[in-house]
Amino acid sequence: MNKVGSHFLFATPTFISGAARVLDLYGVYDTYNDSPTDREADYKAALSDWSIVGRDISSAMEQFERSLPPNGITRHDELRETEQQMSLSFFS
Repeated sequence: MNKVGSHFLFATPTFISGAARVLDLYGVYDTYNDSPTDREADYKAALSDWSIVGRDISSAMEQFERSLPPNGITRHDELRETEQQMSLSFFS
C-alpha cells in the first residue's frame, strides 16, 4: 500500500543522515522529493490531500457501522414500528 500524507515532499531520513545533519550547520545536506514541473507537484499535493479525505470518510463509515446494533435493528426502526402499530390500532 502506498502511504500518502502531507509529508510526501520530504525525504525519509536514515539514522546516518540524521547524524550527518548534526554537523551540517548551513543546511547543505537537506534533501526534498521534488517534481519536474510545478503542475506535477500540485497534482501530487492534491492527490495526497484527497487520499487523506477519502481515508477519513472510510474510517468514519466503518466506525458508524461498528456502532450499529448487531441484529441490524436500530432505535429508529423500533420507533417506526411502534408508530405503525399505533396508527393501525387508531383506524381499527
